[in-house]
Amino acid sequence: MSWTLIFVLAGGVALQRLVGMFAGGAVLARVPVFARLAALIPAAVVAAVIVQLTFASGKSLQVDPRLAGMVVAGVLVWKKAPIVLVILSAAVVTALLRLIGG
Repeated sequence: MSWTLIFVLAGGVALQRLVGMFAGGAVLARVPVFARLAALIPAAVVAAVIVQLTFASGKSLQVDPRLAGMVVAGVLVWKKAPIVLVILSAAVVTALLRLIGG
């Protein structure tokens, strides 16, 4: 990759951020669907990071008891359980499966 390409890409990112900073609010105010979608972005990013940290092991996927903990947590979040219950339940399920599995 050449330095010219790196500078062009960096300039494009900076320009995109400037346009979003000055025009983004106006677009979100005029198009309510964009505002609702923009509100979901932080949750999607956090979910993606959690999944990546849970299942990635180097360049491969790793399925272990953490998957069961994530499933339990997902179901409890879907059922709108308190966050403390979600965390403790996922931890207990993961720990029990690790004890059983050796």
